[in-house]
Amino acid sequence: MISASHNPFEDNGIKLFGPDGFKLSDETEMGIEALVGDGIESALVPSKRLGRVRRLDDASGRYLEYVKSTFPSGRRLDGLKIVLDCANGAAYKVAPTVLWELGAEVVPMAVNPDGTNINAKCGATQPQALCEAVVTHGADIGIALDGDADRVVLCDEQGREIDGDQVLGLIGRTWADSGLLAGGGVVATVMSNLGLERYLEKRDLHLRRTQVGDRYVVETMRDQGYNLGGEQSGHVVLGNLSTTGDGLAAALQVLGTLVEEGGLASEVLHVFDPLPQVLKNVRFASRERAKAVMAEGFVTDAISAAEARLHDTGRLLIRSSGTEPVIRVMAEGADSAEVQAVVDGLCATLQARAN
Repeated sequence: MISASHNPFEDNGIKLFGPDGFKLSDETEMGIEALVGDGIESALVPSKRLGRVRRLDDASGRYLEYVKSTFPSGRRLDGLKIVLDCANGAAYKVAPTVLWELGAEVVPMAVNPDGTNINAKCGATQPQALCEAVVTHGADIGIALDGDADRVVLCDEQGREIDGDQVLGLIGRTWADSGLLAGGGVVATVMSNLGLERYLEKRDLHLRRTQVGDRYVVETMRDQGYNLGGEQSGHVVLGNLSTTGDGLAAALQVLGTLVEEGGLASEVLHVFDPLPQVLKNVRFASRERAKAVMAEGFVTDAISAAEARLHDTGRLLIRSSGTEPVIRVMAEGADSAEVQAVVDGLCATLQARAN
């Protein structure tokens, strides 16, 4: 797959999937990178063994019918006004069609890709325009996909954003009530809000956390028998429907619940109150420098002191980015002022050693 994913067009790249439809493991990808770096010619097969290319002229039609089949049987979207932001990406044509064919009045946004405007001030990573449009048009709900349409972020009728944690909580509850949820809980990453974990616990469900990245969510789901997982950023993986995130399919699950319960999006889709959460990035000259600073005694002592300060009321997460020369500092807890102070203090400590 060639895509910029949720990034600007300059970051267009290649995603590789295995023959089973799942993303490749880290080990397999590293092996491929090693082959490319060391000279791949010796590993190439003869041309006649490369396989064949077949064009699927009806690919969009196949997908359209499939994704409509994931919508709860017997329900329609008649009477709902939906603002839909397609991020000038992969779903710019099929997503509005799906919602329209299910009966919704659709207000489309970012549906004119030109090769350079993917995710540009639109989509799931920048939903501000969506939230404003929902209020302007008096819509019932807003839906924002990202460039490759594997993320979804929603917006209620008041213009308030609904992130992936809320979506996981809603679908988790709905599937548990209907007997569809496997594994006794939900898989999410270390970034998911503590409020989601407590919400699930009250319903005798658990939250299994992984490192950041939807591939790690999917690996845990497969290894441990879960069928629902995702990320706060809007990746939602419906294991009984797809091998990877599908933002439109996830949105349809949410819309099905909204139709069934008959309430406002602000009532139905905000399933828990998130704990105050602050995330800041500290940029370094290089990734190597960032990793080195994380190991310094003064920094580890500062982290231990911050964890002690939050104690049982919250949690702290500090990690080096896997793709950028930054350290991400995230804290959450019951007291928003204390959370802000903890993050600011740690960022100041890191910034003093950034160069």
